[in-house]
Amino acid sequence: MRTDAKVVHLKAVPEKPASPAGRLPVALISVRDKAAQQLRQALQVLLDNADDSLFEIADRATSNAEQNAFFEAMRDLRMKRRSIERGFLQQIFESFARLNQYEIGKPAEPENLSFDNLTLVQNDELEESVAIDTMVTKVTSRAALPLTHLTTRMNALVSRKLDDKSNPLGPQALCQYFLESCRSLGVEIKVKLIILKLFERYVLADLDQLYAEANQTLIGAGILPELQSAPPRRSQRHAPAATTGGVSSATYGDSASHAEDVGMHEAFGALQSLLSELRGSALPARSIPSDAIPISSGDLMRLLSHMQARTPQLIDDFDLQGQLEQLLHKVSAKSGKSRVVGEVDEDVINLVSMLFEFILDDRTLPDSLKALIGRLQIPLLKVAVLDKSFFSRGSHPARRLLNEIATAAMGWGDQDEAQRDSLYQKIEQVVARLLNDFVDDPGIFSELLADFLAFTGDERRRSELLEQRTRDAEEGRAKAEMARQEVEQVLNERLLGKTLPEVVVRLLQEAWSKVLLLTCLKHGTQSEQWDAALATMDDLIWSVAPHDDPESRERLLKLVPSLLKALREGLVSAAFDPFSTGEFFTQLEALHVQALQQFDQPSAQPAPVAVPPPSAAITGGRFEPSPSKPASEPPAPAMIEVVEEIMLLAPGESREQEPEINLADNDEALTQVDNLRVGSWVEFQEDEEHKLRCKLAAIIKPTGKYIFVNRTGMKVLEKTRMGLAIEFRRDAIRLLNDTLLFDRALESVIDNLRTLKSSNR
Repeated sequence: MRTDAKVVHLKAVPEKPASPAGRLPVALISVRDKAAQQLRQALQVLLDNADDSLFEIADRATSNAEQNAFFEAMRDLRMKRRSIERGFLQQIFESFARLNQYEIGKPAEPENLSFDNLTLVQNDELEESVAIDTMVTKVTSRAALPLTHLTTRMNALVSRKLDDKSNPLGPQALCQYFLESCRSLGVEIKVKLIILKLFERYVLADLDQLYAEANQTLIGAGILPELQSAPPRRSQRHAPAATTGGVSSATYGDSASHAEDVGMHEAFGALQSLLSELRGSALPARSIPSDAIPISSGDLMRLLSHMQARTPQLIDDFDLQGQLEQLLHKVSAKSGKSRVVGEVDEDVINLVSMLFEFILDDRTLPDSLKALIGRLQIPLLKVAVLDKSFFSRGSHPARRLLNEIATAAMGWGDQDEAQRDSLYQKIEQVVARLLNDFVDDPGIFSELLADFLAFTGDERRRSELLEQRTRDAEEGRAKAEMARQEVEQVLNERLLGKTLPEVVVRLLQEAWSKVLLLTCLKHGTQSEQWDAALATMDDLIWSVAPHDDPESRERLLKLVPSLLKALREGLVSAAFDPFSTGEFFTQLEALHVQALQQFDQPSAQPAPVAVPPPSAAITGGRFEPSPSKPASEPPAPAMIEVVEEIMLLAPGESREQEPEINLADNDEALTQVDNLRVGSWVEFQEDEEHKLRCKLAAIIKPTGKYIFVNRTGMKVLEKTRMGLAIEFRRDAIRLLNDTLLFDRALESVIDNLRTLKSSNR
């Protein structure tokens, strides 16, 4: 057990030197340092208690193997706790350092997957993902308000757009930091899940307090003091279970709920005040007869349910407020009294109408899915009438369902009726279920959200696996292409401009190039194997070149056995065609015999010399011509001059170069290309009628290729940097905004209202 003091000096916390902290506002640095200290202390408590927890579980193990796994995990955790602490805090500081950098993103780290371990990896990742989602959901359910307020305040200080997921102190980010810092632990998934549970117990349990204190720090610096959060709660979770005292969980739950309700109504109240200030100027005034009686929210819900049952398939011309006015006229005529919607409910209707105006104009949503999502206007309006936190609580099930549908639809292209796939059908089911079954119980949204997340989770895992295979294949292609270019270079250096026997040129170009390619891919160009393959090629070229000095004859006699052996082994390793190999060696042997014959024919003695037959024996490590009958002079070998550069093309490959375009380094189109991040969704305008939605899956650095995939992870497009710049210059590419749909819509509505307010002053 550790007995270290729990007081930590922040100077010991690692910082990313490349991103100086001075770029952050002072208030944010204070939030970062206080949070880092609290999180580090909580992590130390976790690691202090991990031994006891794992030992207790090991003591209850049902087998020796299971018990040993826990003991090994305990040992591994003790040895690596320093690196875990350091890695966790390092990632927090790096995340804060990036807040004031305009950074589109970075490529996802490729995973080492193989067909043998694919199922195991998928199952382990699924369990890990479920555990993380559960932990994050628990935090957001109890600390949604202070977290949202903290994110809002941080957005007022930094240049990057944050949401609760990307907040460096959000539960999602903290879980990812911890997972990443524990990557070096060689533990099974069962042990990893237990360690994650400890992380939830000792670190995540106090996040509501951390958020509240961070909000107070920013309020003290004058950052959005009008947002009111609940006061920080002091946790007593570290006290022994039998002696834990204080306020009961039920009592705290009631007080926390009350504080949250107050905050939610304040947020809705701020929207109402904006509307009231504009009513009669920028917005139409309420024309209410003097004898008008406002209908109750319950009556409004019944009218909306009546309209919901008659929601048209096409919502382009659907006027919700007009339809509601008609129903109110009928009700008024029937009752004999003028009935109107109450002011609060009318504000809700106006806000939801404005939100859907943005959604139906949003260019990120495919047109065919806009019609489906537009039919959710009445169900979401009913939710907003029932629960005003809909406008301010990011974790609200109805709001999340809308965001998840929009996110899933990001890569969905408009297709014909017959081609509509499972995603479209799933969204249709969600819409139909809400229109048919939702009356006044918002619980249906939680049920549909869970079902939709399960569906999209399965789709996402399948697409990620296919996308990873696509990346692996492209990286393999890039390596092969670079290796072919390397082999081309060494072949051209040795052959271009030379006149050599045709059989040797063919042997090098058709056969030995494959040996070089395989060696380059397996061992690289700095390896002994690569040097040996080049030496064999150089020896072969020398052995068929003309020589007339005695030293060359001696060298050739010594060289030929080892040369033939190296050639044969190399071609066998490259699985070259044995029949062609035999043909090559027969002709090569004849060349060597002829070369030796030329050495043995002095110009002063014209008498013929015995020529070794092709089957001459190799004995004693030396090539010795066997005595035989005088033979006639063999015909001169066919010679060829290499005048064109050798190009090694893969099957179906061509080397057609894109048109050369000279763009300045600071050209806007190149800047747009360089700002693309892996994971960005874009839309290509292929022609007047067809658009292609795809995601940047990888940037292959050796070849400079940008690889795009569709929603299923399948490759659909490949572009160079210059090729993409051309597309940007002709406005054929449009970046798709991947921030949450509802948040964008609400932000747009608030901005519009504030603009109208400023213009009317």
